[in-house]
Amino acid sequence: MPGEYVHRPVLLEECIQALNIQPEGIYIDGTLGRGGHSAEIARRLTGRGRLICIDRDQQALEEGSLRLAPWAERICFLHGNFAQLPALLDQAGVDQADGMLFDLGVSSPQLDDPERGFSYMHDAPLDMRMSRDDSLTAWTVVNQWPREQLRRILSQYGEERYAGPIAAAIVRSREAGPIETTGQLVEVIRSAMPAAALREKQHPAKRSFQGIRIAVNDELTAISQMMQGAIPRLRTGGRLAVISFHSLEDRIVKSELAAAAKGCDCPPEFPVCVCGKKPLVKLQPRKPILPSAAELAENPRARSAKLRCAEKL
Repeated sequence: MPGEYVHRPVLLEECIQALNIQPEGIYIDGTLGRGGHSAEIARRLTGRGRLICIDRDQQALEEGSLRLAPWAERICFLHGNFAQLPALLDQAGVDQADGMLFDLGVSSPQLDDPERGFSYMHDAPLDMRMSRDDSLTAWTVVNQWPREQLRRILSQYGEERYAGPIAAAIVRSREAGPIETTGQLVEVIRSAMPAAALREKQHPAKRSFQGIRIAVNDELTAISQMMQGAIPRLRTGGRLAVISFHSLEDRIVKSELAAAAKGCDCPPEFPVCVCGKKPLVKLQPRKPILPSAAELAENPRARSAKLRCAEKL
């Protein structure tokens, strides 16, 4: 139930330190969630300080706004996908920001709400939409997408080594009738996997659910668009902090930051630069920041988190 969840924002102190918050600065939390990171940003703002909170999940905005009520006078809440970040900032009347934070992937409250259909641990309708305004659901992906397309998303997005047999099993099962719930889907996935795989520590449906969820929400495209939209809207000296939770997310963040930090993209054999591109950011630090042992003991869900940070030049 809403309100019962004890929210533990991942890498909280590390994010606050990375953002180097100025009391009268303008900050963006592009993935509000339940407001844990935003609360720590907001409490550090004074005077003209302003925080823009964005989320594609209307429920997150509603619950987050309750948590952030003590600082409501300096917060603007926007419903939208961070893939459209420049348009959202225009909507808020923000030209450039002093800092931006993005906590990628599905939020813990979404996972823990059985009705949302994200979890393989609860039997629920196949949904997996981060925004209930979106039309594409997991039901459509599972029951209507062609076998080869299913295999591709399970393999590429879920990094599932049994993607082929699982896609084939889904197609066979739905020929007898639609796969309606997460519980049904879990059983279909189990049926397609060898006994050795079923004995592994990781839940057999974890990778497949990840692949379907990423496809439903077009998450990887959104991350790339967000990174390309965020850097130009940071003012000089502004900070960008991005938390990722699996290799596909981190690969995009790392690649976009590396390109922005490199600047010149001329072929190595060119004796001089002809593209004229200058570095846009400085990586701070160069390596990702990982959760401490203490945080992992308190919040096991943080174990795969990586924080990458950069400063606008």
